[in-house]
Amino acid sequence: MSRRVVRQSKFRHVFGQAAKADQAYEDIRVSKVTWDSSFCAVNPKFLAIIVEAGGGGAFIVLPLAKTGRVDKNYPLVTGHTAPILDIDWCPHNDNVIASASDDTTIMVWQIPDYTPVRNITEPIITLEGHSKRVGILSWHPTARNVLLSAGGDNVIIIWNVGTGEVLLSLDDMHPDIIHSVCWNNNGSLLATTCKDKTLRIIDPRKGQVVAERFAAHEGMRPMRAVFTRQGHIFTTGFTRMSQRELGLWDPNNFEEPVALQEMDTSNGVLLPFYDPDSSIVYLCGKGDSSIRYFEITDEPPYVHYLNTFSSKEPQRGMGFMPKRGLDVSKCEIARFYKLHERKCEPIVMTVPRKSDLFQDDLYPDTPGPEPALEADEWLSGQDAEPVLISLKDGYVPPKHRELRVTKRNILDVRPPSGPRRSQSASDAPLSQQHTLETLLEEIKALRERVQAQEERITALENMLCELVDGTD
Repeated sequence: MSRRVVRQSKFRHVFGQAAKADQAYEDIRVSKVTWDSSFCAVNPKFLAIIVEAGGGGAFIVLPLAKTGRVDKNYPLVTGHTAPILDIDWCPHNDNVIASASDDTTIMVWQIPDYTPVRNITEPIITLEGHSKRVGILSWHPTARNVLLSAGGDNVIIIWNVGTGEVLLSLDDMHPDIIHSVCWNNNGSLLATTCKDKTLRIIDPRKGQVVAERFAAHEGMRPMRAVFTRQGHIFTTGFTRMSQRELGLWDPNNFEEPVALQEMDTSNGVLLPFYDPDSSIVYLCGKGDSSIRYFEITDEPPYVHYLNTFSSKEPQRGMGFMPKRGLDVSKCEIARFYKLHERKCEPIVMTVPRKSDLFQDDLYPDTPGPEPALEADEWLSGQDAEPVLISLKDGYVPPKHRELRVTKRNILDVRPPSGPRRSQSASDAPLSQQHTLETLLEEIKALRERVQAQEERITALENMLCELVDGTD
């Protein structure tokens, strides 16, 4: 009687492939800052990369279609007075990105659909609350305008970007530098890792540590943690002998790991990128030239090695495309944007299929750009699962509309509080008032500029008259 020795999985033959040379982004001076973040963020419209810049921090934002050589004078997003350490696109607005810097501030930027003529220097809002460098940013997965930041002051702050207010400040939970922070699927819990080697599960609204595990990985090097679809915690870290290690943990029973596997010996921190739709986790080490990927299941050994994508050049950072930005017609289940020293190279992960039809087993409904909650609703204790969309007909990013009217209308296209409802007549006067105020300010500024130009013209005419009189 034959015995089945090969595990059945539709993802067993996933393979990675680097894009052709003409599909890469060339001549980009990727940041050399020594910080364990991905240095790259991507969404279905834009690619953002932290770059080298004199006199402060900067990042470049490119439309996905703008491949090839990037002009050395291409406009940057500048405004920070020290190097930028992390960037993150808003999951509910593809034109909004947040940046965190060594200058202790967080800035939120509005990126236009057109290519700007000059550097973008004015953020929508600057968030100031940390006393030391800010190295971690993470938007809430389901609530509108809710942004988390973690700094070198060992404090986690959760902001309402729409008002610039601090919603929550978690300042007594971490005695040392925070290495990573991750929301769970509905944004009700946080998983954090810290230099004190403790993995913590935190309820931010109650301000409580729900569960914790000391020395999930015994090594002193930084640890990373992400929530899985089943509510488990997937971690990467180091053994006492500096071997890289991955683990899977059940928050309800932190005594023993669900799985623990040693990998290799290297200094590079493994950055985990988890796809909840396929339950595949991709491990990208800084300084490595490979991407390893594993499938997480309910069957022992729970974390199953699938394959490794290898290349010649080491990676400086990595961007991970949300599922709605993938090409479903090619059975693409993940796309990475690998940073080299002077370029960014897309890497596509594909499941080989013969049929050209939509593969609904590969593409379950996935989180879309619509938030499920307002910030005040989440803060009051409500939870909601992400609003899902189907990828059967492909995903077309919505046109950028709601933020063009005014910078004061900060990411706000809905009423700020109360139950979710459509815009009513009682809400209209406030938005109209903001619009009127902004229009009046713009008119005033234009008049001042026109007046200055008229004064300049008068001065030039007087000079011309004096020159004509002198020649006579």
